[in-house]
Amino acid sequence: MSKFIINRHFKWTILLGIIVIFLTAGFLSIAIGKTSIPLSTVWDAFIHYDPSSTNQVIIRTSRITRTLIAMTVGASLSIAGALMQALTRNPLASPDIFGVNAGALFFIVAAATFFSVESLSGYMWIGFVGAGVAGTIVYLLGSMGEDGLSPIRIVLAGAAISALFISFTQGMLVLDEQRMQSVLFWLSGSVAGRELDILLPVLPFLLGAIVLSFFIGKPLNILMSGDDVAKNLGQNTGLLKLVIGITIVFLAGGSVAVAGSIGFIGLVVPHIVKGITGPNYQWIIPISGLCGATLLLGADIAARLIIAPQEMPIGVMTALFGTPFFIYIARKGVKKSG
Repeated sequence: MSKFIINRHFKWTILLGIIVIFLTAGFLSIAIGKTSIPLSTVWDAFIHYDPSSTNQVIIRTSRITRTLIAMTVGASLSIAGALMQALTRNPLASPDIFGVNAGALFFIVAAATFFSVESLSGYMWIGFVGAGVAGTIVYLLGSMGEDGLSPIRIVLAGAAISALFISFTQGMLVLDEQRMQSVLFWLSGSVAGRELDILLPVLPFLLGAIVLSFFIGKPLNILMSGDDVAKNLGQNTGLLKLVIGITIVFLAGGSVAVAGSIGFIGLVVPHIVKGITGPNYQWIIPISGLCGATLLLGADIAARLIIAPQEMPIGVMTALFGTPFFIYIARKGVKKSG
């Protein structure tokens, strides 16, 4: 009993520490840019707004929007990665590796190229559909065979579908170079230059999916014990998997609709969190959201500083730490299976 209490206190302490780091990263994200703004001015922009102050106007019109987008997208991708790893029981699962991001991006580019879709709401729904189609194809391919869903098979299916959609996307851009500028917005994968009008239509769906994921944690713990055990305990495993799948589609598709394809956040963060909290998804899901938001904020801050006054694409920053981590997890998995 005392061990349980100590463990629980430890988790709450970790959660409080992450919240502090998250809030600090948020303030730094607002303060740092081409024009550095004192933290006192950042505070005043919230509490004592002065429209005659140029710095406070910059904070209210662009910096806050960029920070909110980084927070929302980082949290969404991390939670989507945690849910995918649980659903497929595969440590390499994430929206970008399983082709979900590539599917959403392909559908957006196809809509812009062939149907001249330009509305933000249109891109949002198309991104959801593309993420759903890609995820469904990968899941079906990974489940083919007598032994059912295979971790290795689903990774190969994800890599193949991702490569297929990326090739199709590049092919469309070659055929219509004039369209490239309009879709480069999503191809680059960035939180810079986005207006609040892009986030607001998607925000209710992302927040709804995030809140829903918090309630999935407890039944997901039961599901991780095995389908047979979960069914014997009265759980409707088919319905739960469907809800998890829909949640992943909204989280990943909405993120792509807002910020384009940003890789490795959904892969790295759940593993870090599991190392802290253990296998309890009631803790993994919310802490993954906080850590993902914090990590993407940190990557965005670093992207502004490395080659200042120019900015590094945020996708490059996430790949710098994500690629070695992917190789480590892949090698670890091979050693366990060998």
